[in-house]
Amino acid sequence: MTKINITTLGCPKNIVDSEHLARRFESEGFVHADDANDADILLVNTCGFIRDAKEESIEEILRLARVKGKKAKLVVFGCLAKRYRDELMKEIPEMDAIFGVGEDSSIIEYCKGLATGKRQEAIGDIKIPVAYRPSPIASSYAYLKIAEGCDKKCTFCVIPSIRGRFRSIPPEKILKEAGEHIKNGVRELILVAQDITKYGKDLAGYNLVSLLKDLASLTGDFRIRLLYLYPTEITDELLELIAKEDKIQKYLDIPLQHSEDKILRLMGRRGTRKEYIKLIRNIRRTIPGVALRTTFIVGFPGETEEDFQGLVDFIEEMRFDRLGVFKYSKEEGTPASKLKGHVPEKVKDRRLDEIMKRQALISLEKNMELIGRRYEAIIDEVDGTIAIARLYSHAPEIDGVVIIEKPEARSQKSELRVGDIVTVEIVDAFDYDLKGVLYP
Repeated sequence: MTKINITTLGCPKNIVDSEHLARRFESEGFVHADDANDADILLVNTCGFIRDAKEESIEEILRLARVKGKKAKLVVFGCLAKRYRDELMKEIPEMDAIFGVGEDSSIIEYCKGLATGKRQEAIGDIKIPVAYRPSPIASSYAYLKIAEGCDKKCTFCVIPSIRGRFRSIPPEKILKEAGEHIKNGVRELILVAQDITKYGKDLAGYNLVSLLKDLASLTGDFRIRLLYLYPTEITDELLELIAKEDKIQKYLDIPLQHSEDKILRLMGRRGTRKEYIKLIRNIRRTIPGVALRTTFIVGFPGETEEDFQGLVDFIEEMRFDRLGVFKYSKEEGTPASKLKGHVPEKVKDRRLDEIMKRQALISLEKNMELIGRRYEAIIDEVDGTIAIARLYSHAPEIDGVVIIEKPEARSQKSELRVGDIVTVEIVDAFDYDLKGVLYP
């Protein structure tokens, strides 16, 4: 039996791609090895979005090149591999094969050739289909990628050139995969795409609201979480559905990228500061208690101290529940790379640090307000005297958690398990995490 090990870097969309690929490998008779040292074939799903992500991908490729030894093979695929195929082949000869995005069948065939001792062509054609492949089951949650590619023209972003134009995955295939996850005990389905608000724009009479209604109608005790909504395409119809549908978590991830009109225009983003404030107030009015997450970019070309202070003031005024900040990364081939007024790295570092310090205080204040309240929580991990859980306001892997001490005290009749939905009372709060106890 040929053993494989898959390392995934980057966003949840890459996680979905790797999970789908792993399931296909399993169906072909390959066996997963948890330790890269035990694998016959090492695969790396790379990220090429910004400089830090590219550097992380290259470091991981080089690490595995040292690990693989004489017999194992190293296969690199994904966004970085598509974008820098020729450069990677030249600079890292230890790679045995390189493929782009959406080439699962070629990767499988190549690895089957390795398993049977046949030599295969190591470079794919980098086609980008919208393929459906049931993904393996995560412990308490599973990502559902509902679309591929992007039609937006953000001047800093390379995703459209890597993943192609926006294509919705057919709803029947999404519903089928969702049903399989629910049947296998998944408690939270997390919808991801570069822009989920555009879902269905290439389908006749079917959109994100239609999909959510169909997903919510599936039988089972599960929740739905939405990631990556484009701000100017959030409709009242969508907000009203989220407000009234119990299965949809009251949590929205809306990457705004900036607040100042001048910078938004340079970024190629739609909307204005005034429109963003109106949107956020409308969301909070329509969905009481909603948790809002966003991301911002600091140090974009042309961002002055006045622009930055405007962003800081916006963050202080809006008081987001969750917030991430990235330093602008100059990516070759993007319109933003040709703009004037690039900001020095030290200035970017200072601006990022200032925002994160301010957000930590906001987050702590919001968390302190939760002490004494009771919430539904999903259990992600159980380890003796400690359990890790998430509230509706916590997306896995990017937000905080609830630390539950002495979960064995819950009941002598039933053991706490991953995937259980329980009631917790919040007893303490930190910058990003909470401490809770199980409520009988």
